[in-house]
Amino acid sequence: MKFFIDTADIKEIRELNEMGLVDGVTTNPSLILKSGGKIDEVTREICDIVSGPVSAEVTATDYKGMMAEAKVLAKIADNVAIKVPLTLDGLKACKAIRSEGRMVNVTLCFSANQALLAAKAGASFISPFVGRLDDIGIEGMDLISEIRQIYDNYDFQTEILVASVRSVNHVKDAALIGADVATVPPAILRALVKHPLTDKGLEAFLADWAKTGQKIA
Repeated sequence: MKFFIDTADIKEIRELNEMGLVDGVTTNPSLILKSGGKIDEVTREICDIVSGPVSAEVTATDYKGMMAEAKVLAKIADNVAIKVPLTLDGLKACKAIRSEGRMVNVTLCFSANQALLAAKAGASFISPFVGRLDDIGIEGMDLISEIRQIYDNYDFQTEILVASVRSVNHVKDAALIGADVATVPPAILRALVKHPLTDKGLEAFLADWAKTGQKIA
């Protein structure tokens, strides 16, 4: 499973990318606001750091407006994936943008039917929001399972990009189901490495090593 980082924080992206853990980046208007920068400048800097897909979201809600904004965003870098909402206008824009050879991330997916339409429109990525479903008492991972089955039934090439990830268990469950990508906040990605027994074992090894009085280098 690929890891995308769900942030527009340049420092975090650079650090995690240097660890070899970043396959792409997702941004949205809220993350751009949090970054304090201009969308074109922030996105360009991210694209200079990460070679994989970098999602940049349109803010227009009508087809004509989406297409105009997509044209601007596409000029930022070759690895920009245009992010459009899962609406009828968004699906129409998806089809048109894909016909031009540009990656499209269809976002704000909350049902299997929506995911089916996105695949029919040729989406590169579908972004189901598992955390937001959990918030309203619906099991978000059930949606990932449904989308996986539907896409496998018809050999759709659209990649399932699990979004609104709130915990390390979301990541694990997404991987077990067979999601293609999980886009995670930096804190969640860092938390994946943690386990108390790892810390305890390392502490014991280092204590024993100190008793030997040796040095490796």
